[in-house]
Amino acid sequence: MTANVVELRDVHAGYLPGVNILNGANLTAAPGELIGIIGPNGAGKSTMLKAIFGQVKVRSGSVLLQGEEITGLRANKLVAKGVGFVPQTNNVFPSLTIAENLQMGLYQRPKGFTERVDFVTSIFPDLAKRLKQRAGSLSGGERQMVAMGRALMMDPKVLLLDEPSAGLSPVRQDEAFIRVSEINKAGVTCIMVEQNARRCLQICDRGYVLDQGRDAYTGTGRELMDDPAVIGLYLGTLGT
Repeated sequence: MTANVVELRDVHAGYLPGVNILNGANLTAAPGELIGIIGPNGAGKSTMLKAIFGQVKVRSGSVLLQGEEITGLRANKLVAKGVGFVPQTNNVFPSLTIAENLQMGLYQRPKGFTERVDFVTSIFPDLAKRLKQRAGSLSGGERQMVAMGRALMMDPKVLLLDEPSAGLSPVRQDEAFIRVSEINKAGVTCIMVEQNARRCLQICDRGYVLDQGRDAYTGTGRELMDDPAVIGLYLGTLGT
């Protein structure tokens, strides 16, 4: 039996002593799945990703990567083990070129640069002819491509995406979701937090609705979109 790529078991986590944001959160992501995490503001969505990536204190519970305990490991060790993370903001080095940003993503394995750049530019062809351009001169959507590309340079087993459509125009939002789907179809397990819940549920294999740091509902994207309880409670999140 193949182990889940990522598994959270009854995770309690928070930033301040004695204050938890996650209160018994659970999640599984099987090989090749695209998982969407939605819910109201403050529900713990981004905190869940940060708990996986070692950026928030896990006070109890476990985070597993392919059956191996990774709870609380430092980010550099997690990247080496195959966990990629794309934060919502400050996700590129603006003074560096696109190529240099991609190189930063491969600093632990620099000899594989040419092969991985070929893979990244196959998903983001717009970057291929602009590798010498500084990232600071790019639009928000273009920066998001660079950030995703850099996270893919280490050939991750799982890619964690924190609101990839945030702050983008509607057209760029659609492009972001298309690129996430293409990354997933290329064999990368993806876990995506999104405020654009309806669009997220349209493309994900399974979704989790978080509420007060717990997984209140889970199911396929279609099941959650059609669930009256989810629609009734989270109409503002799901949109009209």
